[in-house]
Amino acid sequence: MTARVSTIDQSLDLQLDALNEFGCNEIFKEKVSGAKDDREELKQALRMLRPGDKFVVYKLDRLARSTKRLIEIADELREKQVEFVSIQDNIDTGTAAGKAMFGMLSVLAEFERDIIRERTMAGLKAARARGRKGGRPKVNQQKLNQAIALYHSKRMSVKEIQEATGVSAATLYRALKKEQTQ
Repeated sequence: MTARVSTIDQSLDLQLDALNEFGCNEIFKEKVSGAKDDREELKQALRMLRPGDKFVVYKLDRLARSTKRLIEIADELREKQVEFVSIQDNIDTGTAAGKAMFGMLSVLAEFERDIIRERTMAGLKAARARGRKGGRPKVNQQKLNQAIALYHSKRMSVKEIQEATGVSAATLYRALKKEQTQ
């Protein structure tokens, strides 16, 4: 069985010592914060994993800063039939207790998502009851027509049109594209 590792902190000897003591044969060192989701070394480590490998981290917070991201990684490992070990947190999905712990984390993450969704829906309902509508405000059609006319006249730059009419460049370009398809 091959052990593969992703560490987040690039210079912590404590982590490296623990990973080497565990018997890891490949250690990936990140140069960016664990709070970032776009981490090249983590991506590379996950790509290299094969069924039967162990993915080892020093501590869960070195792998992900949010429960949601942690669960996403755990699901990916499960799909690849890779065991997960967190040395400091005493989690090893190769054991029944480790699988149970990860199962509980999964349930808690789903619970967290449900609560957020319920709060959002309650907030939207309360806002509607007070006469507020959600979503992006409607563009003033008269100003948009003026912006389109100015654009076609070629007398002003898009930035100048934006300043004169208050219509954003993105809105103007969307309207021009829509105009072309009609």
